[in-house]
Amino acid sequence: MEHTLTRIGRNIRQYRKWKGWTQEQLAELVGIHFSQIGNIERGEYNVNIQTLEKIANALGVSLSELISDGDGKGIDMSDTVIEAVALLLEQSETDQRKAVDILKVLFGT
Repeated sequence: MEHTLTRIGRNIRQYRKWKGWTQEQLAELVGIHFSQIGNIERGEYNVNIQTLEKIANALGVSLSELISDGDGKGIDMSDTVIEAVALLLEQSETDQRKAVDILKVLFGT
């Protein structure tokens, strides 16, 4: 069973990456030092509920999404997949569809 702090940190990291933000950018929005974001993401810091709420608000997600362990958003993805999702989210729906079509051709599916 994954440790709670590790799971929360992983979720924060994934949401931050999906936004395309650095630790410094998230820390500035939350009002904490960027090294503290790194400690939280690695599960090395027992973050208090007020800071978790600030992080959730900055990321535009609910507190329950940050602590979730099974709704599908907590799936551990590689940095490459997170980067691809972040790029797709910046595109129009038409361009997203084109990208998916290209991937289907590329991978023969």
